[in-house]
Amino acid sequence: MALGLSVIFGVVKLVNFAHGEMMVAAMFAAVLLFQYFGLDPFLSMLPVAAVFFGLGYALQSGIVNPFITRPQHSQFMLLIAVAIILVNGLLMGFGPDARNVQTDYQLESFQLGPLLVDAARLYAALAALACALAVFAFFRFTLTGKAIRACADNHLGARVVGLNVRHLYALSFGLGAACVGAAGCMMVLLVDVTPLLGPAYTLLAFIIVIVGGMGSMTGAMLGGVLIGVSEAVAGLVITPSAKSMFSFALLILVLLARPQGLLGKQQA
Repeated sequence: MALGLSVIFGVVKLVNFAHGEMMVAAMFAAVLLFQYFGLDPFLSMLPVAAVFFGLGYALQSGIVNPFITRPQHSQFMLLIAVAIILVNGLLMGFGPDARNVQTDYQLESFQLGPLLVDAARLYAALAALACALAVFAFFRFTLTGKAIRACADNHLGARVVGLNVRHLYALSFGLGAACVGAAGCMMVLLVDVTPLLGPAYTLLAFIIVIVGGMGSMTGAMLGGVLIGVSEAVAGLVITPSAKSMFSFALLILVLLARPQGLLGKQQA
């Protein structure tokens, strides 16, 4: 999820305040596919990510793009409005009750030395790693990925050499939305989903991206691992209710020592 947020910010320079709500929508999509078609959430990742790519592309090209040159507070208000519409739409469609997916392997676990690892969490971690590698490969080895990186590095230069910046921005937003769609399919195996779950995960994604470095995809992966490990250790050593305290403490320490994030670039 944080990787998708980092892709959008790194290219479009836009903070997606509807990020968590988009993931919740993907979680509900995975629930519906499992309920009506018996499709495992990991298999749902492909169709859900494809649909969310199209929705993200349409959202960027049709609604967000006219706000690219406007002040940042206008962009914030636009995406907060999108988030509110998503939340209320989900409430109207699914109600306030929590929903989940029950598979056989959710009850399984693996013994790794002194650690007992849930099978669902391990599979989700491997799936997240595969998605991240696919995104990295796209940006590094494809012509479209290189063009998007050029837009991120030098917007004016990209336009001078004839790149369709608006199209590439929409592709980037669509790719970020696809990452969110895949993340939602993984998360539905780990937590129950309710329409009001979005803001907490939007905040968590921001913490991860800021710790890793705004706009850095590698930083998003590193930040996610650090936040996840710190929360797990806090829940084990102290109390589960202290997990958020450790996340924010890590955020403060990183900002004090390295304001641009662990792998972020120093602004000139």
